[in-house]
Amino acid sequence: MEAELARYLAHRLEGASEVTISNLSRIPGGASRETWRFDASWEVGGVAQSEGFIVRKDPPASLVESDRAVEYAFYGAFEGTSVPVPRMRWLEEEASHLGAPFFIMERIDGCEANTRALQTPAFDASRDGVARRFYAILAEIGRLPWESSPIAAVMGAPAPGDCWKRELGYWEGMIDANELSPQPIARAAIRWLRANPPPPPAHVGPVHGDYRVGNFLYTREGEIRAILDWEMAHLGDPLEDLAWSFMELWEWGRSGYPGGIVLTEDAIRYYEEAAGTTVDRDALHWWLVFSCVKGQGIWLTGARSFQEGRSRELIHAFTSHNLINTQDEAILRAMGRGA
Repeated sequence: MEAELARYLAHRLEGASEVTISNLSRIPGGASRETWRFDASWEVGGVAQSEGFIVRKDPPASLVESDRAVEYAFYGAFEGTSVPVPRMRWLEEEASHLGAPFFIMERIDGCEANTRALQTPAFDASRDGVARRFYAILAEIGRLPWESSPIAAVMGAPAPGDCWKRELGYWEGMIDANELSPQPIARAAIRWLRANPPPPPAHVGPVHGDYRVGNFLYTREGEIRAILDWEMAHLGDPLEDLAWSFMELWEWGRSGYPGGIVLTEDAIRYYEEAAGTTVDRDALHWWLVFSCVKGQGIWLTGARSFQEGRSRELIHAFTSHNLINTQDEAILRAMGRGA
């Protein structure tokens, strides 16, 4: 894509000439979009300039269906706030430039997102600070005045009492469309969720949609530099993100430690302190069971993409081989039916 990116930036960078692209490489993962990093060099009035960028490009198939314009808007809504995000540069809806729609944002260097590194002795002194900041940021996300932000241009908000209905209906539909075999455990959870709806939230706010360890950049000193991967962002009940961060699959082998870094009760306390509210435990439990159903919808979508040959990404094969059964077990435990 070097030549294509050079041509694109030559039109986007004001007064730029002699645009060259180097160090282009794909970042592993990216189950919902292809993510590439690259360096760009150019001249303006004979003065050399350079910058590192990230391009997020639509893939042939994905674990989730998402709208790049929505993701771009959510990033833009938090730019300049206390929620750290990379600066957005360009949104491109045309496929002609790189073969698929994409957007480009600034690259933040000197950080890592590795889920396991935070569990190593190197982070013993800063791990709790990372967890505290992580849940403080989550509280800040939920109270953004989104009505005056770019989010308002790409979506409207559901009524408070409809938040759970909209999300459950969407993910039940994804299971309907993508299951390759019957899913009795997920179906039982869906029946329970419909029979035991949560109370409406006090307010409808931004929901990241995939808020967990692994989706933020952090430094060796324990500073969180950027919240990433907003492709499932929407407006809804902020408790949805809190419950998602508690899902069993995100414990990374440390049972009872969301993200592998903090005890559940401590995480709730950090969130409550930052949000200035008390978490309704019954509502949180509803959203946790929902998270397990949502997770199953994601894994089934990836499995069907690989089965039908729309994707050659091994992560999609891995989900069908391993995570579907693992998620069933997590659903049972979330409902108090597992060992």
